[in-house]
Amino acid sequence: MAEFLVRIEFRDDDSDHDRLVEAEHKRVKELSVQGILRRLWMIPGSHAAWSIWETPDATALHAAIKSLPFYPHIVVEVHALAGHPLDPAAR
Repeated sequence: MAEFLVRIEFRDDDSDHDRLVEAEHKRVKELSVQGILRRLWMIPGSHAAWSIWETPDATALHAAIKSLPFYPHIVVEVHALAGHPLDPAAR
């Protein structure tokens, strides 16, 4: 499995915002239960978030992100992560 650090910025221009928010919350919960979306942090004062995703590869990550109802309204920045030999969590 591969880990990815993902920044998502939301750019809302949809008049059906409330329906999209409800659908987005449902899909994020599903991705979390599946173990794909591992962590999620909001960036105070913005419409952006950082998150940790875990998928078999970048193609699976793309499919998961594309499954978000907000997908047409977001800008996504992806950073592939690799283990570090000095990572304190690896001890």
